Amino acid sequence: MLDTERFTTVKVVAVADLHYTPEAEASVVPTLYEIAALGDILVVCGDLTHHGLVEEATALARAADRIPIPVLAVLGNHDFHSGQEEGIKAALRGTRIQILDGDIAVVRDIGFAGVKGFGSGFGRRVLEPWGEWVMKEFVRVSVDEATKLGSALARLKCEHRIALLHYAPVVGTVEGEPVEIHAFLGSSRLEEPLNRHQVRAAFHGHAHHGRPEGQTSTGIPIFNVSLPLLRRTRPGQPPCRVLELSVPA
Repeated sequence: MLDTERFTTVKVVAVADLHYTPEAEASVVPTLYEIAALGDILVVCGDLTHHGLVEEATALARAADRIPIPVLAVLGNHDFHSGQEEGIKAALRGTRIQILDGDIAVVRDIGFAGVKGFGSGFGRRVLEPWGEWVMKEFVRVSVDEATKLGSALARLKCEHRIALLHYAPVVGTVEGEPVEIHAFLGSSRLEEPLNRHQVRAAFHGHAHHGRPEGQTSTGIPIFNVSLPLLRRTRPGQPPCRVLELSVPA
């Protein structure tokens, strides 16, 4: 009789858009602890801070030191607001919060790749690099983020691959936001590497008034885990998404 490999369930808990400030600590930190208690790995999909200040990131890291599970995160647009994004990454280095920016992490046999992402729109309405230099630069950043995501996913050899983003890779999870700003909420360019590398799921934030769930053209689940969105759509429940994955024990 052949031995049957034993498996165990790992719970990935996801949230985004903490928008931490010292004034918001009394609401953000207890929520973070509540969410972390539900899983084995915590992922935070951008906008860790509100004003993009190193002091905000440092204070959040101090609070996160009490979280007993691994914490993986990407930065969001708010974390870039004050031009201190490199300082924020430096301040978080070596803390409980591990920032992924084109990087990968393997935790409990689950592979994670993370980038911030960027805008440029979806489908036939995606912006192309023509016209003024500033428009070309906008699109270049979008292309670079998608390329960075694809390169990171290509390095993961795990059965389960998870993508962490701040900007949305599909329009389905931004619907509910004004159509006029869809191009600033995400990009279809982020969808292609998800399909190509057959990720198990992708999490993002940023679209506070979008929808909690969507999927890529190949059926990959996309979850919008923006904290304001989850608080509104999941009243009375912890504002997070829990993904259960089976891995070898």
